[in-house]
Amino acid sequence: MTTDHITVLGIESSCDETAVSIVKLENEKSGEILSNVVFSQIDEHMPYGGVVPEIASRSHIENLSPLIDRALDEASFKLQDIDGIAATSGPGLVGGLIVGLTTAKGIALGAGIPLIGVNHLEGHALTPLLTNEVSFPYILLLISGGHTQLILVKSLGKYIQLGTTLDDAVGEAFDKAAKFLDLGYPGGPALEKASEKGSSNRFNFPRPLLRSEDCNFSFSGLKTSLIREVKEIEPLSKKDLADLSASYQQAIIECLTTKSSRAISRVKKEYKDLDIKYFVASGGVASNKAIGKSLNDLAIKNKIKFVAPPIKFCTDNAAMIAWAGGLRLLNGQKDSLEIPVTPRWPLEEMKLNGGNLG
Repeated sequence: MTTDHITVLGIESSCDETAVSIVKLENEKSGEILSNVVFSQIDEHMPYGGVVPEIASRSHIENLSPLIDRALDEASFKLQDIDGIAATSGPGLVGGLIVGLTTAKGIALGAGIPLIGVNHLEGHALTPLLTNEVSFPYILLLISGGHTQLILVKSLGKYIQLGTTLDDAVGEAFDKAAKFLDLGYPGGPALEKASEKGSSNRFNFPRPLLRSEDCNFSFSGLKTSLIREVKEIEPLSKKDLADLSASYQQAIIECLTTKSSRAISRVKKEYKDLDIKYFVASGGVASNKAIGKSLNDLAIKNKIKFVAPPIKFCTDNAAMIAWAGGLRLLNGQKDSLEIPVTPRWPLEEMKLNGGNLG
């Protein structure tokens, strides 16, 4: 790829959102989102209180092609105008990944354009470069339904894991609690809303690993503690639900901020040659306002700038996939039509020219 001006179509289908986007990259520091369409499967999964993989895969099959047409229409583009196609190839639910990546392979073959398999986590990690005024290097707190990680993002393809969850992801902890309390679906936003009218000091939930000197997280014990508290006070009033939600959320916030603080201190100590100006939160849970405020306060305390992408780009979307794929395309990556889906694909395994994609 010799030009510094390319247009990439991105496909995201790793979980319960089918998304397509077209992003124009002027160079490695500037991108423009020409279209960004998402079909949410919330209504389809709501009766089950969580994502059902088989339903998700079927929905991707039904909705992906119309979304591609819509994204092209909104950008006033045709397939022959696209310079490359990027699709999430992992991590995620294998059925959904297969739908998106297979569709991308067909388009790449039919249109004669390069294919780039994108790591979903890298999409989240690089989103702030597209949506905000951020530059490498920066510290990233990646918080979503399936992942909780602290990462030093040095440059494209150079990621150092500082800490990770040893069990449940933070989004999973929110969703499990909301389902148990019957607050509604999706669980994270429902619990956040319930917490707004509650007292965060009424229940003293545990803060796992808070005193450990590492940057790792653990959330699996929180739900057990929540169940114990509920059994002691049920039947629950509206105030009980609000206080339980607020106290539970506060425990999570303290875990996130304490471990993030340790990560910032560690980077400043161990990577003195790096000029760290930004602390970034990305992933669906980054849209939680109370969490965002606490992380912003932490960044101010450490004299760095806190950045979170706009809410619609915190949750799963295809603009981040098109952007990450475009950056790799600009750096010469073109993947084989034989690349597989990779349901488990740690971000730190990524390299500039394709990671485990070769």
